[in-house]
Amino acid sequence: MTLSRLDSVFIARIADQAERYQDVIAQLKNVITFSNAQLTVEERNLLSVAYKNITTNHRASWRTIDTLQKQHAGRVPWQHMSLIRREKDRIEQDLIETCKDIVELLERFLIPAANPGEEKVFYCKMRGDYYRYLAEMTKGQTREQYSSTSLDAYKFAYKHATCTLDPAHPTRLGLALNFAVYYHDIGQSPDRACFLAKHALDEAVAVASDPSFSTQSVEDALMILQLLKDDLLLWSAEMQHGKNGGSK
Repeated sequence: MTLSRLDSVFIARIADQAERYQDVIAQLKNVITFSNAQLTVEERNLLSVAYKNITTNHRASWRTIDTLQKQHAGRVPWQHMSLIRREKDRIEQDLIETCKDIVELLERFLIPAANPGEEKVFYCKMRGDYYRYLAEMTKGQTREQYSSTSLDAYKFAYKHATCTLDPAHPTRLGLALNFAVYYHDIGQSPDRACFLAKHALDEAVAVASDPSFSTQSVEDALMILQLLKDDLLLWSAEMQHGKNGGSK
């Protein structure tokens, strides 16, 4: 049975509340077809949250298995280690397939159809995020390719954001946060991560301090500002510890 756009969105809302995120994605893929990839803010957020929850669960599972693998190394029979590795490989494959699925949607449909401004920044940020997750799960030349594509996506999104969105816009702040995480985690460059985070934080605070700035926008941005501040403090401490350690 072919559902209308309204019916598909209704089912996606119900599936989201039931945490049936694969069903959310299936319905929103129908909407993308109906709408020529023109999604409303609600539809876009449903899609983003669904993929985010699935990948968050996969990444958490992978970290758990990775920790167990390290803890059991040399302590259990090799057969058990092989089984742990097999389970880890299955999780990696599930995560890779999920990331490639959303990347295809973004590259084939959503980004080409996106309006300039917040919508394009939102989708290009997502593209950077999911290539970053792919880089986390891979090694060698494949990791380098995913890392490079993620960097290009973040750079494009950030350049577009600085031209079209004010510094305290939640989408621009969220992009700055994730771009800084890329530099820290994938680029292994805490100095660049700190520079980007501090620059975004300082610009946003300056704009948000203006009495004419929207109160609603300030409230939406506060959580991201706090995350930026927390990461900046953490990364700055890491860099200081590294300097002190190197001088001994």
